[in-house]
Amino acid sequence: MDTLPLLVFETDQAIRSRLVMQLGDTAVPVASVDELGPKLAGGPVVLVLGPSCSRSDELGGAAQLINGRPEVGAILIAAELSTELLQGALRSGVRDVLAAPVETSQLSEAVARVVETIGGTMPAPVPVVDAPGGGARIVTVFSTKGGAGKSMLAANLAVVLAKEAKARGDERPVVLVDADLQFGDITVMLHLTPQHTIVDAVSSIDRLDAALLHSLLVKHEPSGLFVLPAPLEPAFADQIGAAEMSRILDLLRQSCSHVVIDTPAYFNEVVLALIDESDDVLLIAGMDIPNIKNVKIGLQTLRLLNTPMSKLHLVLNRANSKVKLDVSEVERTLQVKADALIPSDVVVPQSVNKGTPVVLDAPKSGVARSIEALAKMFIEVN
Repeated sequence: MDTLPLLVFETDQAIRSRLVMQLGDTAVPVASVDELGPKLAGGPVVLVLGPSCSRSDELGGAAQLINGRPEVGAILIAAELSTELLQGALRSGVRDVLAAPVETSQLSEAVARVVETIGGTMPAPVPVVDAPGGGARIVTVFSTKGGAGKSMLAANLAVVLAKEAKARGDERPVVLVDADLQFGDITVMLHLTPQHTIVDAVSSIDRLDAALLHSLLVKHEPSGLFVLPAPLEPAFADQIGAAEMSRILDLLRQSCSHVVIDTPAYFNEVVLALIDESDDVLLIAGMDIPNIKNVKIGLQTLRLLNTPMSKLHLVLNRANSKVKLDVSEVERTLQVKADALIPSDVVVPQSVNKGTPVVLDAPKSGVARSIEALAKMFIEVN
């Protein structure tokens, strides 16, 4: 925190003093916009904007000073979070928004992230490389019933693809999109704390390009995978439609190696658009009668929508479970041959609870090896 100047801008003296106390002796209090301007002129600086800046007039005054200046890392502490405030703050150049009252540890972590971003340890940007040929291969992971293991498989498949791309020397990123817009939990499974979500991409859709979109991704450091997280609250899902998702996918296709998409366990406008845009659709089924029944209905629905059956791949999860239902019975019922069988193993819930993908946590397990074999289907055809 002491590597860059640290300013605290807040018009309320009591709140300003409390924030300075939380941040330590190096924090410099600032009481007005007029006083703030000259202090931002000296190069990289971290700026904490207090709750009074949640008001549009105060935020507007600060925005004029920070907008278009990447050397200023601004953090807004908001008295009340709202979609409108988040969108306005991000458009103004704010890098992070925290809810008041903010804990000292949370504030310190936010400042440390900003220091890393604008200071001497700035991480390398996501490479934006034009993809050759038809661009990235888009793989959507879908299930017609919750609890089938869809998100686990999406996360682990994407991690394997990212590791393989790195091993091949492919500079194009692999991106995992969490399109379960109400209850997405990819960031939990990968133990990530995102600063931005898909809501930020949609709020900037009119000016969204590959570079801006990539700046909103969060990196999973152990694998090199990049993630576009789902909204933090279910209410934000209503802001995201099929047209916006298609625009995001178009940009990712242009510059990525692979794009993996996790979806909710039901059909809606967004899911149908994602399936239509995808090169491959993994249909995940568990080994129980209700699950198989729902998958059969899902297949019938996709056939009615003229979805090419050639891009559908049936994946049976927990395929070795002793549930008096064997793989051949499932294949006969669905009239589709399974492309992948994922065994049941206690290492899966253990890895989920750790926030570490099973392909990294237990790389020699049968589950990890079966997911790696599944990934090869898409590496070989890309």
